[in-house]
Amino acid sequence: MTVIAYQGEPGSNSATAVAHLYPGSQGLPCTGFDQALDAVLLGSADLAVIPVDNSAAGRVADVHHLLPDSGLSIIGEYFLDIRFDLMGVPDGSLEQVETVRSHVHALSQCRKVLREGGWRTLVSDDTAGAAREVAESRDPRQAALAPPAAAELHGLRVLRSGVEDDPDNTTRFVVLSRDPGPAPEAGVPTVTSLFFLVRNIPSALYKALGGFASNAVNLTKIESYQLGAGTRPSRFYIEIEGSPDETHVAHALDELRFFSSEVRVLGVYPAHPRRFRDHAHRP
Repeated sequence: MTVIAYQGEPGSNSATAVAHLYPGSQGLPCTGFDQALDAVLLGSADLAVIPVDNSAAGRVADVHHLLPDSGLSIIGEYFLDIRFDLMGVPDGSLEQVETVRSHVHALSQCRKVLREGGWRTLVSDDTAGAAREVAESRDPRQAALAPPAAAELHGLRVLRSGVEDDPDNTTRFVVLSRDPGPAPEAGVPTVTSLFFLVRNIPSALYKALGGFASNAVNLTKIESYQLGAGTRPSRFYIEIEGSPDETHVAHALDELRFFSSEVRVLGVYPAHPRRFRDHAHRP
């Protein structure tokens, strides 16, 4: 049986992503992202499914700092619709709630209901863990923001359902493996993820990225990360459409390497259909 590591507890959004991606697999809950990555690296899990960004809360910063040095490869991506319910103990009511627990990202994705309720908030390690903590407390003054599955798992009562601010709230996950995945088949939309460090010279970033424009390569994401303090160069994470096996992508990467002190490809993998959903609705 395939063992999939994820950060969080059973009933979390990460656990749901694992179940959708790999039905029948065995989930391996981990306290932190680093533990999930180490589980794959050390062989106690075959793969890891990790969130990298959310449409409302933005990037999951810890993950991007861990990925370059993890020794793992990205072999796939998955987009999960995110739903949150406000849940409390079975004999509690909405009027009794004084404190709401959840992961910091979930709290930021449900600001409207929190503002309406005027409740105090407490940060938990993950959403399903918040539901467990409320169940263990047996305190009607406490509630949790968690995925619907967590209410059933921990025997909680849903006080309000669908309380996320954005009905299109989506989290993108990546699948990580010890070995690079097989090259996507010809004609399959492909994503390449990589990190790079530009040389410490004027206009280095401009010149490094110019190759993507001149070779008609669509750059879909760019994010920067400072390495340490002071004036050390930033590390950049980018995602592009296409594979290094394609001539125009290879030429763009050659230009990137010329103006960079380090370029590291993290993965070449099939694009999830959800990636193009928004484009289909544009006039």
